[in-house]
Amino acid sequence: MDVNRLDLLRELAERGSVTAVAEATGRTPSAVSQQLKVLEREAGMPLTERSGRGLVLTSAGHALARSAADVAIALERATALWDEFRNDPSGEVTLLTFPTIGAALLPGVLTDLQSIAGLQLRATDLDPELAEFADLTSDYDIVLAHTMPGVLPWGGRGLRAVPLLTEPLDIGLRADHRLAERAYVTPADLVDETWLGVPPGFPFERILHAIEEQAGRRTNVGQRFSDMRIIEAFIEAGLGIAFVPRFTSGAVPESIVLKPLRGVASARQIVALVRPDVAERLAVRTVLDVLVSHAARLEQAYSAV
Repeated sequence: MDVNRLDLLRELAERGSVTAVAEATGRTPSAVSQQLKVLEREAGMPLTERSGRGLVLTSAGHALARSAADVAIALERATALWDEFRNDPSGEVTLLTFPTIGAALLPGVLTDLQSIAGLQLRATDLDPELAEFADLTSDYDIVLAHTMPGVLPWGGRGLRAVPLLTEPLDIGLRADHRLAERAYVTPADLVDETWLGVPPGFPFERILHAIEEQAGRRTNVGQRFSDMRIIEAFIEAGLGIAFVPRFTSGAVPESIVLKPLRGVASARQIVALVRPDVAERLAVRTVLDVLVSHAARLEQAYSAV
């Protein structure tokens, strides 16, 4: 069977529609459909079937798509072994980050990678909902994702998750707030405050629900933002309190104080998500090693303070 056609079948399994596969691979939908029909003839059995106006995989199609993933991993592993033999981690690596970790890690990572000839890291940013991070690995080699400890929305997807940081989430208060002199705060201290929340579906929302459960009543979320700079501006203006990442939010203004939260778990896991075949590439492994190194330095820098 042709490897490229197998890869199209795998893409259909992951993306869910011929149109999405066509857009991702630079083909027309009719060209994708034709290649899948050729693969069916090679396989000797139906791999797809009609569902409404689209195509879905049959059970045989799903089985072959899983085999296609194994083939892709084997090919990338062979290429990586040859690259190691030549000591050549060259090539382009695409990376998607969410804003706070991007600002904290990527400048140093890119600076280090400049010394490796032929390796180019192309990075961009987006802050998607929790469930969307895994889907983005179809379009980017590395996706930096965050989630609550123990919550793995990408479980069962076959992705490799490389741990980078476990980051405490402190409570950001204006310096003249009634709780600003406390060594730490509890759910009972915070439940009646006006909160600056995140969009529904974002990871921090789960901690707010835990505070409500612990305190026995609902919180008041006045505004919702995904950008930490906006949240900090609202805290400074006295318009609410919010979760502020301890390591990756950068230097907060002097008019804001950060207090640890006790009584509920308040932290997030930051990981790098990679498809298993992509993870075999020497260039991708090189970028991951540098990311892990810089994440460790960031955590050590705050632990030393």
